[in-house]
Amino acid sequence: WEAPIIPATEEAEVAVSHIMPTERSSLLRKWYDLMIKNKDDLAKIITAESGKPLKEAQGEILYSALFLEWFSEEARRVYGDIIYTSARDKRALVLKQPVGVAAVITPWNFPSAMITRKVGAALAAGCTVVVKPAEDTPFSALALAELASQAGIPPGVYNVIPCSRKNATEVGEAICTDPLVSKISFTGSTTTGKVLLHHAANSVKRVSMELGGLAPFIVFDSANVDQAVAGAMASKFRNAGQTCVCSNRFLVQRGIHDAFVKAFAEAIKKNLRVGNGFEEGTTQGPLINEKAVEKVEKQVNDAVCKGATVVTGGKRHQLGKNFFEPTLLSNVTQDMLCSHEETFGPLAPVIKFDTEEEAVAIANAADVGLAGYFYSQDPAQIWRVAEQLEVGMVGVNEGLISSVECPFGGVKQSGLGREGSKYGIDEYLELKYVCYGGL
Repeated sequence: WEAPIIPATEEAEVAVSHIMPTERSSLLRKWYDLMIKNKDDLAKIITAESGKPLKEAQGEILYSALFLEWFSEEARRVYGDIIYTSARDKRALVLKQPVGVAAVITPWNFPSAMITRKVGAALAAGCTVVVKPAEDTPFSALALAELASQAGIPPGVYNVIPCSRKNATEVGEAICTDPLVSKISFTGSTTTGKVLLHHAANSVKRVSMELGGLAPFIVFDSANVDQAVAGAMASKFRNAGQTCVCSNRFLVQRGIHDAFVKAFAEAIKKNLRVGNGFEEGTTQGPLINEKAVEKVEKQVNDAVCKGATVVTGGKRHQLGKNFFEPTLLSNVTQDMLCSHEETFGPLAPVIKFDTEEEAVAIANAADVGLAGYFYSQDPAQIWRVAEQLEVGMVGVNEGLISSVECPFGGVKQSGLGREGSKYGIDEYLELKYVCYGGL
């Protein structure tokens, strides 16, 4: 591994310089094993600090651990190339080497998985990392640090710098402008991502960004209504709508519109239960803070004032504080805030459309493009729309698309680079060309 950033020790620098890919693989696998062994406690930490329902938190821990398992295997597969040139007395080699120290800044909505998806790749490549977790959820990062230590990962390789909200901007800037840092990986808002890109530009650092989304969820007339509703429920209300790939705009074709809205409303009322994340049966926990609740409330009020209809929900939940009712709106138009502003809450606005071209145009009107979903039984339409949607990831007749084996990332202002999959490790590797002459 490359030399770690402060607070690293001299002993750590010596130790990590001798770690070979097979050893990195073994250490990551041990870290994975410890996560699985401690999965229940790790899930409870997520629920305690973010309010995420315990069942979802348990799912996140498994998903999180799988990134360590995946990259423990990828660590052994960093291959170079030998190129035969036109010169008889020369050979060309391409080496892949670790980029160096990586600054990793992660969000609160997946406080464990967003760390392992980045750190697993970085460590597999041979980099050291400095993680600044979200100020709302520092304990998951610290718990992972404890398990990393137990797994034998040397001190100074996986570093965590938690901080208060007051100091978050200053700490982030300090990490991202440090001359020892060669790489920045960030998941969060597009606004913050642009600030970090400015920091990276000053010293031309490598950058990976997974930023905001405004995911369209399109239901065409040929769709299976029950399947579309099931996909909508999974995509929209996971973590109370607080995920970057959540469906933000539901575009439903006129012929199927009324049937879909009716079935969607019934599913919301029947299957969603707002409550304490530790209570059995809870599917919707609180939003992360008061500011998040105010944003959802503002979007609902704006839509209603402009003519939208509240089908179900629409207000703060009787539990109070940061709880909000799962909400479905119909008669939504493109001039409403919820149509062009990421919600990050349990709000599903439905826009009626007539033609495929109209739906694609509405979907692509956003300046971001992370995920998109659509339901159709028409093979030709499926190919057309999948290719035309301006997003990095498409779910076709599927509402849950995240997988450790597949590349995660967006286009437009939704970010740069890809995480997970066989491509994720490349974000932490540099190519070096070696010309070997005199043969």
